[in-house]
Amino acid sequence: MDNRPIGVFDSGLGGLTVMKELMAQLPNENIVYFGDTARLPYGTRSKETIIKYSMQCIRFLLSKGIKAVVIACNTASSMAIQAVRETFDIPIIGVIEPGAEAAAKATRNNKVGIIGTQATVKSGAYPTALKKLNPDIQTCGVACPLFVPIVEEGWSDTEIAYLTARRYLNDLKSWEADTVILGCTHYPLLINTISKVMGPEVTLINPAADTARQVKQMLTEKDMLRENKDVGVYQYYLSDFSQSFKQIGSNFLNKNIEYAEKIDIENY
Repeated sequence: MDNRPIGVFDSGLGGLTVMKELMAQLPNENIVYFGDTARLPYGTRSKETIIKYSMQCIRFLLSKGIKAVVIACNTASSMAIQAVRETFDIPIIGVIEPGAEAAAKATRNNKVGIIGTQATVKSGAYPTALKKLNPDIQTCGVACPLFVPIVEEGWSDTEIAYLTARRYLNDLKSWEADTVILGCTHYPLLINTISKVMGPEVTLINPAADTARQVKQMLTEKDMLRENKDVGVYQYYLSDFSQSFKQIGSNFLNKNIEYAEKIDIENY
């Protein structure tokens, strides 16, 4: 047993969709969340910068006595996970591998679409992971940069969201992908809209859910689950406050965020 908390970080608030899944699947675990809101978005940064930022985020989480790290950011998972695993002696799980494994199992025609930030799509991380699992899988990546502000405006189920999704996803639908990976942590909030565009026959993969399952499996196998069966305690830290943090964060979690603390990430 290990009563230390799980550490979760993202470039902003999208990683709260991963935290939501961790809360659901591991309700007894304490969780420390860090959103690097002062330096978002990571998707426009260089690989070297993303690695630097990820190192700082993990060092901050380690200062909170965590037992494992979840990189709840597709961009950081695709760009930095190898470097941080080589640097830190602690279990580190990203969202790419769990999402790829779920997509490889789900696809029937071996055509998998990947939607995400420009950096995630350009990185080729999902196609690389999918090819390792099944060399016959074909992939098609589409960057959807407007999805994030649409979600943060609370417009996920509006005509604006639908028209934007139709414009982004038309080629993917014509290509006849039967499985689509939601390769950005904001995108699960658009699942209804994306499903309307792609159609009910297309399986949408939410890597957040599969990441939480992998974390649960890892903690169970390593006998690192929290001994106390009380509901977990959740702490939130940000590198910068925004006026809409509590509103957006509460929408992501479907529960109120009472308090978050600002920290200077440059000190780490």
